[in-house]
Amino acid sequence: MSDKQIDPHIRQALGSSLTRRSLFALGGAAAVTGALAACGSNTGREPAATGGASGGGASGVTLNQWYHQYGEAGTQQAVEKYAAAYKDATVKVSWKPGDYDQSTAASLLTDAGPDVFEYGNGPTIDMIKGKQVVDLTDLLGDAKDDFNPSILKRMTYDGKTYAVPQVVDMQLLVYRKSMLDKAGVAPPQTVDELVAAAKKLTQGNVKGLFLGNDGGAGLMGGPMLWSAGLDYLTDDNQFGFDDPRAGQALGKLREMWDAKVLLLGAPKDWFDPSALTAGLTAMQFTGLWTFPDIKKGLGDDFGVMAWPALDGSGKASVPVGAYGSCVSAKSKDVEAAKKFVKYLWIDQTKDQLDFATAYGFHIPSRTSLIGQATTLKDGQAAEAAKLATDVGHAQSPILWTPKCATAFGDAMNRIVKEGAEPMGEIAKVKAVAEPELKRVLA
Repeated sequence: MSDKQIDPHIRQALGSSLTRRSLFALGGAAAVTGALAACGSNTGREPAATGGASGGGASGVTLNQWYHQYGEAGTQQAVEKYAAAYKDATVKVSWKPGDYDQSTAASLLTDAGPDVFEYGNGPTIDMIKGKQVVDLTDLLGDAKDDFNPSILKRMTYDGKTYAVPQVVDMQLLVYRKSMLDKAGVAPPQTVDELVAAAKKLTQGNVKGLFLGNDGGAGLMGGPMLWSAGLDYLTDDNQFGFDDPRAGQALGKLREMWDAKVLLLGAPKDWFDPSALTAGLTAMQFTGLWTFPDIKKGLGDDFGVMAWPALDGSGKASVPVGAYGSCVSAKSKDVEAAKKFVKYLWIDQTKDQLDFATAYGFHIPSRTSLIGQATTLKDGQAAEAAKLATDVGHAQSPILWTPKCATAFGDAMNRIVKEGAEPMGEIAKVKAVAEPELKRVLA
């Protein structure tokens, strides 16, 4: 599903915890396709973009900066305020509803696009290979090591960084402490322990684990690969999971499906905490953005942890994502555009902290700012922020194109929901991914 405008009726049906900012940064759009379809189609109306100009602009340079339409109150006013404070150019902010990803990608081929724009997890490999975006490596300087390493790696290709991360979102495993204590279950450290815990915690109308209403088919592909110590691609950009351990890991989702320990009929999907807070499940894989609602519903009766390793040879992980600030190669003043990106997303740490924490529940992309975030100072939020830094994993590598993702998503559905043999399905994904890798690397 593309990044379409979510109107208030759809948002209400999906739940207040869902924000476009979080969901699309984490590439979770496919998980809500069914929910959106059930709620009705987008109106297709695109209100006029709003603009914010600097109070200075002494240089006479005008820069157009694009954002997708965030759902959190105050975000638009904040970015307009940041732009207005910039004195070296007039910065006009465009707040873009509708199909932001598609319209932005198309605009880069014309002279009518932005100078500076955000894009989910940075620009695509096709934008980079097509020379539609500018190398921003030189902007980072000493700040390079201060950014979340997984996110920065996702925005880097062939040693060059093409976006500056703006704010980090993440997914992780959340559990009801009281339910685990009552069942005598410790937080699981391996996938087998997770399966055993889910079985023990499934009692009456309560299921042990919630991975989404599709049993995790749309959400858990990456975490299952990482749990086995594998990845979508190898370090030298070859297909990365034609391996029996991948089949073993992906098969665990079907094992839980067959054991009937997964919650499959929740009123709202994985991105909303109501299944956990209403007592429908003891454990749930969800997003950091749900913490305010979980806290409101459960107080301190919840714990957080990474998705566990498959075994001693695997790795625990949490998926992380971020919008990145990019510069169009068609900007009329590339150097002025780069200078503004450096000002806003590298130099202005106060504004970066404000953007991450004052309009929703997110993590600053700069690790040095996490300790300054009052929302992340203690408890479960502090634990989550540490996980994002220590075991954070970008959802997919930059070379994993939409065509690859579609093939893998189809395979995951067949494995989890139909019981298809995992290694046979992996072979089908490989047959799609290898030609696609050759295309983008050519």
